[in-house]
Formats: sequence, C-alpha cells, structure tokens
Amino acid sequence: MTNWVYPLGTAADGTWDVSIGTSDSSLTVDGWAHTGLKVATLAAGAAVELPAAGEERIVVPLNGSFTVTVDGTDYQLAGRASVFSGTTDVLYSGTGRAVTISSSGGGRVAVATAPANASYPTRLVSAAETPVELRGAGNCSRQVHNFGTPAALEADRFIVCEVLTPAGNWSSYPPHKHDEEKDGETSLEEIYYFETQVASGSGAPAEADAIGYQRVYASDERPIDVAAEVRTGDVVLVPYGWHGPAMAAPGYDLYYLNVMAGPGPVREWLISDDPHHGWVRQTWESQNIDPRLPFRA
Repeated sequence: MTNWVYPLGTAADGTWDVSIGTSDSSLTVDGWAHTGLKVATLAAGAAVELPAAGEERIVVPLNGSFTVTVDGTDYQLAGRASVFSGTTDVLYSGTGRAVTISSSGGGRVAVATAPANASYPTRLVSAAETPVELRGAGNCSRQVHNFGTPAALEADRFIVCEVLTPAGNWSSYPPHKHDEEKDGETSLEEIYYFETQVASGSGAPAEADAIGYQRVYASDERPIDVAAEVRTGDVVLVPYGWHGPAMAAPGYDLYYLNVMAGPGPVREWLISDDPHHGWVRQTWESQNIDPRLPFRA
C-alpha cells in the first residue's frame, strides 16, 4: 500500500522540512497529483526560493514574521508567535511567479500548492480579514481559519484552511469523504499538516509528549487504513476514503493545515458523511461551543 503518513523528517528535501507533491519536490507519491505542501524552518536572515511554475501557492506563517517577494515585489507578513496564537497574514502568489521567502528573525513557514491553469492576481490576506469559524459543538468544537476557501480567496484549484482543536476534542468529525464527482460531493485530495502543544494550564511535566491522532479508512474497494499518532511536523495524505476524526488527545491541543484540490470542474468543498456517524451533527444543536474557543494570542 502507498505510504500516506510522513512523520517529521521523512518528507524532507534539502532545506525544506516537508516537500510533498510540489513542482520541485524530489519525493513522489504514487497516485498523488493535485496538491502539494512545503514547510521550512528559517534561521534569522535566511531565505528559501521557489522558481516560477505552473502551480498556485499560498504562503502561511506558522511562527515568526516573513517577507515574501513575488516577481520582485515585497509583501510583509506579520505572522504570529505560534499556530495557536490566532490568525496570520497569508499571501497568495498566483501561478507562474517566482517566490522568495525570507525572515529577519527566523521562523517556520508553510507553502500550500496546487497545479493550476488559470492565473489570478497576487493577494495579501491579512490576519484581520481572515474569516474565523467556530464549527461543531461540545467535544466536537473546533476553530477554522478560512483564508483560502472559495468564499475568501479567488484562486484556480485549491482550497486551503487551518483548524485548531482544543485538548480532548474531536475534529474532522463525523467521518466524511470527498472522493467522487457527483451531486453533493466533489473529488478532492487532502493534505493534513499537524502541530501540537501542551494545553495551557494543564500542569504537564517537562517530559510531556504532545500528541494527536488521525484516522482514514476505505469508502469503497480502494484500500486505505490509517490510524496515525501525529506530532508537530507530521503529514498525513488523504487520497480518498472516509477521514476523521482528527483527535486532540487530553492535555494537548491540535492544529492542522489542510490543502485540498482535485480534478473536477468546480472549486468547492462538498462532502458526504459516513452514514453510520452523520447523525452526530444533529446533536450539536443542543450543545454549546467549547468555551476554550477561540484560540487567541
């Protein structure tokens, strides 16, 4: 079976901590065609470069501040202290444009990509204008930053967002899929890039190991069976199948960056719930959103 789980270090490429599915990646995954992700940790004053290519890109600061240069024009991303500090500025580069990312103070940055045909204008989406959604309720409460969704960003192929889940909660739940082009569903590959932290006020000892879990399983005859323990820097690919929950273990908050794109004609996130578990959505109507949300600086 194709490897769909990449712990930190196993998808590294040169100066990149993660490089999967992009135009310049040396890591190839059988059957993977529509999405890509790069993650770099930059020392103070360092930079990484991406050549012009037929892929659209969105630059997402994970921690630290960055200058992104697109075809000679500089854009300042104020960034954030960590992914658990709220929203961040992001930059959509469009296609066919060389990109350089630098940081005077150092930090960690992600670049979501997707092969694309149409070219859209470079756009800075500020932290203040990023749509923040509190989704679910009770122990299925989570926080979604929708900076790269169709309603927030004009783009060709990809849908990009990030999700924060408080300790002990379940996200990406009920299990759902988007692996067919049909009424009410679009076919989309999906990348999950994870980060974890010890929850504030948990009283955890110094040796605490912040973990989460990700589940993916078959929705048809195509085999897939993932039950992965995840930590900061780990990646799980979802080519098809039911996926969820993404579980924040008690004592540890969970973050993931989602990159989705597919071959269909419509750029839209349409899903089908696993019929065994979709009923859970109805229970949220009688529950409150977790008071620990939203995450803020």
